[in-house]
Amino acid sequence: MMRRKNGNKRYFTRMGTRKKVHAFVRVKPTDDFAHEMIKYGDDNKSIDIHLKKDLQRGVVNNKQTDWSFKLDGVLHNASQDLVYETVAKDVVAQALNGYNGTIMCYGQTGAGKTYTMTGATENYKHRGILPRALQQVFRMIAERPTHAITVRVSYLEIYNESLFDLLSTLPYVGPSVTPMTIVENPQGVFVKGLSVHLTSQEEDAFSLLFEGETNRIIASHTMNKNSSRSHCIFTIYVEAHSRTLSDEKYITSKINLVDLAGSERLGKSGSEGRVLKEATYINKSLSFLEQAIIALGDQKRDHIPFRQCKLTHALKDSLGGNCNMVLLTNIYGEAAQLEETLSSLRFASRMKLVTTEPAINEKYDAERMVKNLEKELVLLKQELAIHDSLANRTLVNYDPMDEIQIAEINSQVRRYLEGTLDEIDIINLRQIQEVFNQFRVVLSQQEQEVEATLRRKYTLIDKNDFAAISAVQKAGLVDVDGHLVGEPDGQGFGLGVTPYSTKPGKKSKSKKMFKEQLGSLARKEGAGSPVSGKDLEVSTSKTQLTPSSKEGDVKELPLRDRETSSIEPLPSDSPKEESRPPRPSTPPPKPVAFEDFKNERGSEINRIFKENKSILNERRKRASETTQRINAIKREMDVTKEALNFQKSLREKQGEYENKGLMIIDEEEFLLILKLKDLKKQYRAEYQDLRDLRAEVQYCQHLVDQCRHRLLTEFDIWYNESFFIPEDMQVSLKPASGIRPGMVPISRLVALGEDDQDKFSQLQQMMLPEGPDSISFYNAKVKTEQKRNYLKTMMGLQQGHRK
Repeated sequence: MMRRKNGNKRYFTRMGTRKKVHAFVRVKPTDDFAHEMIKYGDDNKSIDIHLKKDLQRGVVNNKQTDWSFKLDGVLHNASQDLVYETVAKDVVAQALNGYNGTIMCYGQTGAGKTYTMTGATENYKHRGILPRALQQVFRMIAERPTHAITVRVSYLEIYNESLFDLLSTLPYVGPSVTPMTIVENPQGVFVKGLSVHLTSQEEDAFSLLFEGETNRIIASHTMNKNSSRSHCIFTIYVEAHSRTLSDEKYITSKINLVDLAGSERLGKSGSEGRVLKEATYINKSLSFLEQAIIALGDQKRDHIPFRQCKLTHALKDSLGGNCNMVLLTNIYGEAAQLEETLSSLRFASRMKLVTTEPAINEKYDAERMVKNLEKELVLLKQELAIHDSLANRTLVNYDPMDEIQIAEINSQVRRYLEGTLDEIDIINLRQIQEVFNQFRVVLSQQEQEVEATLRRKYTLIDKNDFAAISAVQKAGLVDVDGHLVGEPDGQGFGLGVTPYSTKPGKKSKSKKMFKEQLGSLARKEGAGSPVSGKDLEVSTSKTQLTPSSKEGDVKELPLRDRETSSIEPLPSDSPKEESRPPRPSTPPPKPVAFEDFKNERGSEINRIFKENKSILNERRKRASETTQRINAIKREMDVTKEALNFQKSLREKQGEYENKGLMIIDEEEFLLILKLKDLKKQYRAEYQDLRDLRAEVQYCQHLVDQCRHRLLTEFDIWYNESFFIPEDMQVSLKPASGIRPGMVPISRLVALGEDDQDKFSQLQQMMLPEGPDSISFYNAKVKTEQKRNYLKTMMGLQQGHRK
């Protein structure tokens, strides 16, 4: 077990056994699959590549034409469910037991990495690894009621070697003032400035995921219409505390879900301008990633180049760290992409050589640890009390000693040294320690008294201070042999005993000169005194009795009184009580009171409600018109198809004409084909507009429901205050009082009638196609689309106003 400290927290990591990284391959489905060049093993754990020998290079051609790669699994024509069950399910499950996990998608551009990691948000069945991992985490949390588990998420984007927070667009986050940086500490690598969001339910996590997905940078080229132009790391942080055990230990873990940007061959992708610059950064970072993987696979290498780029630095914990690492390589199955497929498979083979050491991350809560130690202390005191009672020892106190008890022990020590006390009674270990402490205090005080007495009578000189001795010799206070003038007292001090002929109270001329020379030497040498503090200074004990701080408290007391008295009462900011008309004896009918409320106190809310309702009706009207146009286009398409089929059958009966392998058709059939093509184009455009309008209708419906609820709530509060609450209690409902408006419960009095369209919209939301498990997924998707369409509409309105 390895222990690490950081502040008040202690981190323990149980060292596990080393294991190799799991590597899987997913082949993108295609109609042009190279069956002659790509072969799968019978166990679906190997893939063989065969290239035909190029005869143009001559008979002697040593170019390699066959490759075989051993992997942990080959996923061909696999569904999203099978991919998640095979690749990610075990990693996510072990994360709730304290093991870190990393799942990385690697491959060339357009091979299906983003589809594998995120999936298609339009269809619940086609969701990828990331939303499925969130679902599994919250499902396992619901199955563990004995633990309090907290989930947090973050979404990092690395674009052109710059770090971006994909969740910074949320209103409560805002853009960061300082740029984000990658920082290392004893607990691992983290990104300073990256926002981490608490998610208490599955729908909130999906909303954050979809919010980040809308902020990702994508571009189009010949290989992929929606190519990711950045590396993205979605991290799930898990923290689990036990509800049943009072243990201060808890576990933490994190799951890194990495969607790498695809490597590109510029000749095939045809990238230009900004897309070309992005491709350069992508290929550069992926090459640095491969260098780090090669270094990790080499056991003789001491240095791993993690700091070459932001990607490898951010993934330092995941690559060869203490986590469960899984690589999913996405490849093409077409012959035209065989070179990139070989490169991706080589990367997967190198990744299998990397070993990790998964370990449980345990932390200790300092607050809970203190509480447990206090409980243990109470139990130990109880056991001591039982032991003392059995040994007939009474009145034994194990608490820390106060100043009175310490002063009593000091008095006993002094009497013992003077001989007036024969022995000191031993009570407990704390009292023994204090007795020795007071011995040290008394000894220190006596040393100080002796030194002070000697300083009053004599001038003390350090024997090791040669400068002072030479000055004394020049002053004539030392004889030729180096002995001090006078008789030594034999106590080990370098001092001169004054002759008896010297008169007290007078200083000799030589001594005066000696002191002046010593003073000049002290000023030259920078010393405070001619005597070294090492030999003559006596340090006092740390446990010496110090005067009580009560005097300081008494001195501070008048200051606090002055500060308190200087605070003047603040003027009241509450508005003056408005004059109210006399209350009627009987409350008016609720419909009448509701109309009065809408015209007076609730006029602003009612105005907003009417505006939102009018916008909602306008969007519904537009959606209805668009639906009618789509139906008309569909009917016209059906008629055109029938006419085209009739022309085709007529042509087959009359005989078909061919010219150089091309079918010859008449002008009427050609015009029908062009018309059908135009109708399909119109149908797709109208259908896209209808989808956008439906999203706007849902968002407007949400705003209308909020305004309706707010209007009813405010009316309930107003009706209670105006007609039901006694007048003597009206004072309690003022702004400065302790009771807030609306604290008095009342049932709903008036309900705004919902039209048929409202009821149909709510019923449509309830009848979801994929069952109860898809509710959170679709709710988060709808909210994200509503927000995006709302922002798009508002930007369009602002641009219209500017024009």
